[in-house]
Amino acid sequence: MKPLDPRLLRHARAARWYVALTVALGILTAALVVAQALLLARALGRTVDDGAGLGGGAAWDAVAPLVGWLALVVAARVLVTVVQERYAHRAAARAIAELREQVVARATALGPRWLGDGRGPEVVTLATRGLDDLEPYFVRYLPQLVLAATVTPATLLVVLGLEWVSAVILAAVLPLVPIFMWLVGVLTQGRAERGLAAMQQLSAQVLDLIAGLPSLRALGRQRGPGARVQALGDAHRRATMGTLRIAFLSGMVLELLSTLSVALVAVAIGLRLVEGQLDLVTGLAVLVLAPEVFAPLRAVGMQFHASTDGVAAAQAAFEILDEPVPDRAGAAPCDDLRRTPVRVEHVSVHSARGQTPRDLSFAVTPGRVTALAGPPGSGKSTAVEVLLGLLTPDEGRVLVGDRVVVAAHEPATVDIASYWRQVTWLPQRPVLEPGTLAQVVGGDDERRAQAAAVTGLDTVVGELADGWSTSVGRGGHGLSVGQAQRVALTRALVGSAPLVVLDEPTAHLDDAAERVVLRTVEALRDAGRAVVLVAHRPALLACADDVVTLDVEHLAAVER
Repeated sequence: MKPLDPRLLRHARAARWYVALTVALGILTAALVVAQALLLARALGRTVDDGAGLGGGAAWDAVAPLVGWLALVVAARVLVTVVQERYAHRAAARAIAELREQVVARATALGPRWLGDGRGPEVVTLATRGLDDLEPYFVRYLPQLVLAATVTPATLLVVLGLEWVSAVILAAVLPLVPIFMWLVGVLTQGRAERGLAAMQQLSAQVLDLIAGLPSLRALGRQRGPGARVQALGDAHRRATMGTLRIAFLSGMVLELLSTLSVALVAVAIGLRLVEGQLDLVTGLAVLVLAPEVFAPLRAVGMQFHASTDGVAAAQAAFEILDEPVPDRAGAAPCDDLRRTPVRVEHVSVHSARGQTPRDLSFAVTPGRVTALAGPPGSGKSTAVEVLLGLLTPDEGRVLVGDRVVVAAHEPATVDIASYWRQVTWLPQRPVLEPGTLAQVVGGDDERRAQAAAVTGLDTVVGELADGWSTSVGRGGHGLSVGQAQRVALTRALVGSAPLVVLDEPTAHLDDAAERVVLRTVEALRDAGRAVVLVAHRPALLACADDVVTLDVEHLAAVER
């Protein structure tokens, strides 16, 4: 990522006004730095010139206005710093939230196939805590970068206008600072990578040791891996201390470089003052401004390493946001699925992961149950992802009436959000939000009670001390697998989505729970809703009106 990547301004609106504010404050800071240096030089010069000939009170009266203006400028610099800090944290929080929302939305739009190619954990890490590392970039690094682009050239131009010899010295030494910063960054990065590798090996070794400690103790070998763990720890310690050593040495080099350049400027000013070629006020102004030329660059170097994690996270986010998504321009709301069937026509998906559908065609009709059958890995879940519009097929299309939900070689004409609003999807592991049982299931009391009687959830609720007010944790925490499945089935009955997709609803359930699922499926069909079952148990296949068999060798739709 560049020091200020345009993609950050494009994707994060909060970053735009913050950068504009930072630039304005940087220009104001440059003006205040120059004003402070000139006022301080004039006050000191007047004190020296007038102090010998005037009394203490008269000398103070001569410099008092300058001291007042100087105090006002210093107060203004403090105020600018406070404003910068305050809005930096706000802008960082808002920009991170915007990027996080866009990353999650884009990953969802790209679908499970894209996430399944090893990108899922990367997206999760990036969205949960990776983007939080952008805060040091916004709060520390970016303001100093703007100051380096405003204060440094402004003070150098003022020095050039006051005394060209000092300006030449500063201009000759100034390029050495970013060169040294780049060299130190490259060297530190290599050592940091080696230290991280050693730390990863150490963590893996320790975790393996802890996991296998009972077996090692039983065999009397618990002290055997100790030497290896100690060696890895020493390697990590050496790498870490090497990185710290370089950081301290680099700081010393930058300080020494700026100090020597300021010393050269001071020597040049002193010689010209002795020879009478320069007045005292100008010399003092140049001497005060000389450190300000280097200060922003030194601050950028200090904050660079704190911002690298955030820059890397932003780069990863931009790579996800730059991924193309299916074009749905001109899409219209989905037709009512209570009256319109969903048709899967000649769908094929090419993937290196297991078996996938080939030339698959079937229809999902209101008031009928369609079962997708086949051995594990035959592509049933992939077919469901295509049906739901989560996965774009390589061949074929999914239609609602004569309008396209998702297709391989033509644009979609159905708004996917309106399509999803008419679908209820129950995966093998139901996703339950935290809340009370009544809140999780939804619906009014009468409808909830009727649905619970079908699924057997009323028996579970009757055994609970708080009944429908029982709290359920995230992911159904506090409920068994069977109870969570009953809650999810009850929610599907209470809801009004005309298309219900059940992915292996009897997985991990006993025969009694299977009968509950069968009653739920029959109730959904009697209510005129279209039901899609991903199933392999004979009882579920027997209750289906249409069975679509996905075979390893061929695919066929069989009408019952």
